[in-house]
Order: sequence, then C-alpha cells, then structure tokens
Amino acid sequence: MDSSIYNATVIGKILLTPDLMILRIKTDEPRNEFIAGQYTTIGLLSNEERSANSVVTIEPISDNLLIKRHYSIASAKHEVSEFEFYISQVKSGQLTPRLFNLTQGRRMWIDTKIQGLFHLNQVPPNCDIVMIATGTGLAPYMSFLRSHLQEHRTSKLAVVHGAAYPWDLGYYSELRFIEKNFDNFYYFPTLLKADSTWSGLTGYIEKHLDDNILQNQAKIEINPNKTHFFLCGNPKMIESVTNYLNKFNFTIHRNEQCGSLHIEEY
Repeated sequence: MDSSIYNATVIGKILLTPDLMILRIKTDEPRNEFIAGQYTTIGLLSNEERSANSVVTIEPISDNLLIKRHYSIASAKHEVSEFEFYISQVKSGQLTPRLFNLTQGRRMWIDTKIQGLFHLNQVPPNCDIVMIATGTGLAPYMSFLRSHLQEHRTSKLAVVHGAAYPWDLGYYSELRFIEKNFDNFYYFPTLLKADSTWSGLTGYIEKHLDDNILQNQAKIEINPNKTHFFLCGNPKMIESVTNYLNKFNFTIHRNEQCGSLHIEEY
C-alpha cells in the first residue's frame, strides 16, 4: 500500500493546544450531503512520521498499514468537499500523533462513507434541544448548529461543554457569538481546573444539572415530552448524566425504540 490511496488534502490546521486541534481537509471528489452529527473515517499510513509531542508506543504496527479511526464531522452538512474535525492527540496512540504532524498541503485518506444515527432527525418540531459534551465530543454539535440553527428559532437550544482548562474550550468564540446573536441559544462551558482568570462555571457538568441551570437560566424543562438530550464524550459523564435523566423518565433512543435521550460515546 502506498500514498496513492490518499484522496484528500489538508487545507487548514488550527493547533489550539499541543494536544488539541481543528483539522480541515478537502476531498478530491465531493461526497453526498450527509446528516449533521454523523461521522466518517479518516486515516494515514503507518510510515507517516509522528508528532514531536507524542511518545513512542509500545504496540508494534506493520509497515505501510493504513491506520483508520472514526471521527464526528464538525462542519455543516452542505459542505460536501471540505470537512472539519476536532481532534485530541493521544500521545501513545497510532493515528492521532501522525495527524498532529500534518501540515497544510499534506495528503491523507478519508472514507467515502458517512454514517451514524446521532442526529436531529428524530427530534419533533418545537422540542427544546440540550447538547452535552466533554472534550472533543463537542464536534457533532458544531455540525448541528452550523446546519440547523436557523431552522430551530422556535426552540431553545443549549450546549453544556465540560473541559479542564480554558484553552481546552474549542469553538468558544464561535459559540459565544451564536449566543450573542440568537436569543434562543445558551452556552454553558464549565472547567475542572480553572484559575483565578476564569469567571465562568467550574466543576462537573452533573453539578450544574443538579443546580437546575437549564431550568433557571435557559427556561428549559427537563421533560422527555418537551426536550431532547444529546450526550457525547467521556463514558463516565454519559453514565452520570443518563442516571440523572432517568429520574425524569428519559429513555435512550435506539433503532427499535424512540426516545428523548441520544448517546454517542467517544
């Protein structure tokens, strides 16, 4: 296998921290319009160099192997040639250290398939929508907002994003801009390791749910008939928030069962 399998070019890379980036790539051929919230698979060959900020993995890997992983798409659904991804580096991983070593103009691989069931299609009209994420679990919500914000002017929308430090809040400026310009949108970033320069929320997401932040500040009712919740990110957060919502009789949405709780684990 050689680099002739590559079918996309890096057109932008924003390094938010040494281990967090926004990566934009342009495909050689356009894809079909996808559904906001879906994911695709991206990859690099194993002979690509790793970032200087990574560590050597103890797991052996074959030469000239295409290393692939699923990533949620952060760009809007109508962007079928230029795709954006929000990526955290796993220093001992196989793919992300190679992705972090990419520069503009470099080539890579992206699947032609876009798939996934984590989207807004099953949310009834006029239902409020709460999007809860940790880390890079924010990515599908950026696609939600960029694709559907204008269509949901009669619903309340809220993003609750948990991170460690202020610099881990990717898309902070864009989300604050949306909040300023759309009176039905609410953004609640919360930090676990904030210093004295941070004047916003601190602590775990669950703490703020228990403190009724959605009801008091966004006037969103915790009611499965009126509000749909989306959870994406750390499995511990998902388990904890799911337990919280179970007290309000939320059920998980599955292929065979409609529910008001939608889950995507990272």
